[in-house]
Amino acid sequence: MPVITVEAGKLNKEQKRELVKNLTLEASNIMSVPKEAIIVFLKEISTENIGSGGQLLSDRK
Repeated sequence: MPVITVEAGKLNKEQKRELVKNLTLEASNIMSVPKEAIIVFLKEISTENIGSGGQLLSDRK
């Protein structure tokens, strides 16, 4: 059973729905496994918990 994990900033429900659908379909096609075997985990990370270039993303404007 393939597992796909995506870590990203905040997503709305429609974005999540589309992401899970497209990742599942593509992985199913590429790996030749049924889409029911694909598991997708979405992990939303607050910009307060992401740093880039020495700064929190929440501090950037």
